[in-house]
Order: sequence, then C-alpha cells, then structure tokens
Amino acid sequence: MRIALSQITTGPRPDQNLGLLREEALRAAEANARVVVFPEASMACFGTPLGPVAEPLDGPWATAVRQIAKDTGLVVVAGMFTPAPDGKVANTLLATGPGVEASYDKIHLYDAFGFAESDTVAPGSQVVTIDVGGTRIGLATCYDVRFPELFRAHADAGAVVSLLLASWGAGPGKREQWELLTRARALDATLWLAAVGQADPAASGTPATSKAPTGIGYSAVIGPDGTVRQSLEDAPGMLLADLDLDEVDSVRRAIPVLANRRLSPAGGPASD
Repeated sequence: MRIALSQITTGPRPDQNLGLLREEALRAAEANARVVVFPEASMACFGTPLGPVAEPLDGPWATAVRQIAKDTGLVVVAGMFTPAPDGKVANTLLATGPGVEASYDKIHLYDAFGFAESDTVAPGSQVVTIDVGGTRIGLATCYDVRFPELFRAHADAGAVVSLLLASWGAGPGKREQWELLTRARALDATLWLAAVGQADPAASGTPATSKAPTGIGYSAVIGPDGTVRQSLEDAPGMLLADLDLDEVDSVRRAIPVLANRRLSPAGGPASD
C-alpha cells in the first residue's frame, strides 16, 4: 500500500487550508498513493479560537474534504474540529474516500508542558479503525502517542497500520521525545506507524506567534520492528511510502509481544 504523508503548515483560515489540502492531494494522486494523510489541525492551526471555526461532520469544510477525496480517488485523512457539548469542541480526524467514511475524536488531551487542551476540547472515548482495500488502519492524534494501549487496541482490532496525525509542541527535548515515542508505539503493537505532523512554522516562513503546539515537522514512517524507514525534517514536504503489509506477520512471529502479554490495560491478568 502506498501512502502519502503531507507535512504542511496550516493557518487560521479553514478556506485557505482547504486549498492547500487540495493541492497536496493532487500531488499524492499523481504519485499513485492510495491514502493521503494530513496533520492534526489541518482545518485551522492551534492558537486560533476553535469554537468559531468548528463545524459538524456534515458541514462545509468536511464536505469539501469529501469532494477532494472524490476528485482524486484517494482516501483522505485530516484533522478538524467539530462542536461538542458545553461550548467545547472535539479534536476530530476525518477519514473519507472510496469505501471509507469515519471519524475519530482524540481520546488523550494535551494537558502537559503548560498547555491545557481540555480547557476548550472535549475528549473522545472510542477506538476507531478504517478498512482501505481490505487493510485495517487505526487512527490516533498527537498526545495519544504517549499511551501505548491505544496502539495495542488498534492491533487487537486487526490493524496492521496506525496513522498518527499531530501538531507537536516545540521545546527542549520535544523532537527527541517524538522520535522515541513513535518508534516505541510501532514496536509495542508490531505494526506500521505513519506519523505526520505540522511542519515547523518557522521553516514555512511564518514563525509561530504563540506558545500553542503548532508543529515541529519530522514526519516519519516506522516499520513494525520499530525502525525508521523514511522521514522528513522540519520544512513542509511530502513523504511517499510503500508499506509491505506482509512484514507485520513476520515481525509478529519473531517478536510476539501481543500474544505474550500477561497484563490487561487495567493492570490485571490478560484474558485468554
């Protein structure tokens, strides 16, 4: 399966960001990708008031993404914001395209490093996978990468690939943590991990003006053995990767960590 990771820098205007998504999706289609993945907050960058830009999944922005998927023949996965109770929003991934229509609301909110995503965002509660041409793929968002149980849940649901969409916060040691965590999650669940982040705004010519997590780049495709197969640096770019899905079975035979588990996510004995 060929996938395209589009490492972009989005701005505060959803309409302008749609134009960027269309351009990048056309590039991915010309390169014969099956799936194109955009970062978290593709609809509008963090640091933007989220309430006014949030739209339901049948609203104009998501409808336009569906049209991009239809026009290119790709499965498109992109981060957006949808309305939630009590004036909050959900940090939502939309996955749409041939045979695919799903959404995932970020479960683990980024209440760390002095940022409180939960002030404005409501958490999701459901693990979500999609099927693309018979291949099961799990969906995850940014801070989710610090919680291995989600990626093991993808594997338990039959996924051989996890897509991780991010807008990673900058700071001392944060790139090293991103690289360590993405590799660890692939190895924890012995699956392909395709991690796409927002490019560093400074590398795009628009330095960040707030402390919001607006991205550092370093998108990567990581094999089920935890090795980095392809990666980008901090600037905008597109990464094209051909995933050997049969490799998941061979790695799981060699490193059967899923089969050998003795503890459940709650800390008790694993069920048979």
